[in-house]
Amino acid sequence: MNSDDYNSHGMLRLPLWFWTILILQARTWLLFIMAGASRQQGEGLLALFYPDRHSFWYGIFLGIPPVLIFLLSSRRHLWPKIWQMSYWLLLAGMFATFALQGVGMWQSMDEPNLLDFALALLDAGALAYWLLSRRLRACFGEERRLV
Repeated sequence: MNSDDYNSHGMLRLPLWFWTILILQARTWLLFIMAGASRQQGEGLLALFYPDRHSFWYGIFLGIPPVLIFLLSSRRHLWPKIWQMSYWLLLAGMFATFALQGVGMWQSMDEPNLLDFALALLDAGALAYWLLSRRLRACFGEERRLV
């Protein structure tokens, strides 16, 4: 790795896929904000993506860690131990999201939803990247700073 791979605090820059995964994992929050911004169509938008209210609340609950990690990412040099733990927190959230999607798809085998299937594939890809990327793991590792 060269010096361009580090930020002004001497920490490894986060890869683009990290941000993509955060957006994917916080998708319920993003949809909720979009629904709030479009007041007339907001209820219909939420009903379109979350016809079952329970899955909406699961999404809100499981979206809390990605939102907090997004907020923490610009200040990760101030709280390195919390930053290191956030890797495992988001990993657990990704497993829970994937498991809930699997259960939901299994329960609705009569009428498969293409959107649910596409999101499950995206979540599986995100989970694989999260587990296999050495660069991402190094970003959450012990303080890797330039001296």
